[in-house]
Amino acid sequence: MNSFQLSDFEINPISEKDGWRLCDFVCANTDYIKRYFPKTVAANLNPTLSKIFVLEKVSEFLSGKEYLFTLKELEQKKIIGLVYLKELKRATKEAEIAYCIAYPHKGKGFASEAVKTISEWGFTEQHLKRLRIIVYKSNIGSIKVAENCGYLWKKTLVKEHTPTNEYPLDMELYVLENER
Repeated sequence: MNSFQLSDFEINPISEKDGWRLCDFVCANTDYIKRYFPKTVAANLNPTLSKIFVLEKVSEFLSGKEYLFTLKELEQKKIIGLVYLKELKRATKEAEIAYCIAYPHKGKGFASEAVKTISEWGFTEQHLKRLRIIVYKSNIGSIKVAENCGYLWKKTLVKEHTPTNEYPLDMELYVLENER
């Protein structure tokens, strides 16, 4: 499996050893990430749930159904973010990238570096031709990540995402095409 060592952190495929760290990450950042990652939050509210979630995600990674990567500090190996390569459509060679970063690490470029790395991995290792990022218009940080990584705004997706206990939200679609 692919791991990526960057200057300030590393990106690794989800591992069976990540249960406690993932639970810690989600619990520490629940308020910050729950609107856009409600399923991830719900599946990681305690260590037992996290262990089940991690086993499922490792299986999905190995089968090629979905790829979840963790961003970890270099020294303590604390999870500081997640990047998903999901909604894979093998016939059309498309997928979606979703990402979140721990609140204390927001604005430091980690999410942009991780998205660039996983986008390239998706193109080279998964032979994808088109990647999507779907973001809410007020999530300026996430829009900056998409733009920093070369993704271009395509259109507004009407009622695309329904956060827990909220009305459906219109979301913005950003796309990156593999030029090779």
